[in-house]
Amino acid sequence: MVQSVEDLEWYHGGITRHVAEALLMANGREGSFLMRDVTGGQCISVRTNDAVKHFKIEVTADAEVVFAHGSFMSMAHLLQVFANQLILCADLGTMLILKYPYPKSVDEPDDYDQQMVFHSTIRNDATLADLKQKTKALPLASKSGFLTKQGGHIKTWKLRWFSVIRNEFSYFDNPTSFRPIRTLNLEECYRCNDCVVAGRENCFMLEFPDRTWLFSASSSDDLVEWTKVINWKIRQNSRES
Repeated sequence: MVQSVEDLEWYHGGITRHVAEALLMANGREGSFLMRDVTGGQCISVRTNDAVKHFKIEVTADAEVVFAHGSFMSMAHLLQVFANQLILCADLGTMLILKYPYPKSVDEPDDYDQQMVFHSTIRNDATLADLKQKTKALPLASKSGFLTKQGGHIKTWKLRWFSVIRNEFSYFDNPTSFRPIRTLNLEECYRCNDCVVAGRENCFMLEFPDRTWLFSASSSDDLVEWTKVINWKIRQNSRES
């Protein structure tokens, strides 16, 4: 029986949230998951179809382990539960099945592409500083779920499925829709704030040069999650511009 997180093949230690998302989105599949360290304990990162969700494991003062509203006698007890394809519920009833542990150690093929190096004929005075100017890491924080959106010309409110992946803030008719109705480029968004709208709760706005968009989240916690992810992307974009 596994006694500690260090015994797990899918425990990735102190990797960041963004590294976890990059690993799971690039190499995982729906249901892939891993454990990593966060402030005050550990976290389970799980890949859905097009995003990564993060669930914190908490330890109470009585040494009881709490995860996804469930209580466990010890970390060893919780880890034993993971052997049975744990099912989590997130984002208004979305079911997540933890099927595929993502291992920390992955065999790397030892074959490499063959290439020849030619001196550039375009310019020969470039420096590493020039290369640094071109290096921009894409923000990898992601989120998906329902939001109610106010229309542009006709000020009615409609429930839509939204997703944030990299700098694309897209909305769809429903979670199973393949093509988005529209995609907003968060590189063009310069402000995301909570706001007060008559007759609506948990509202926030996104300000773009050509329009201010209004949204209503399902709860105050959901509002915090959406604005936190979007504001993180706005800050990242401003640093890289």
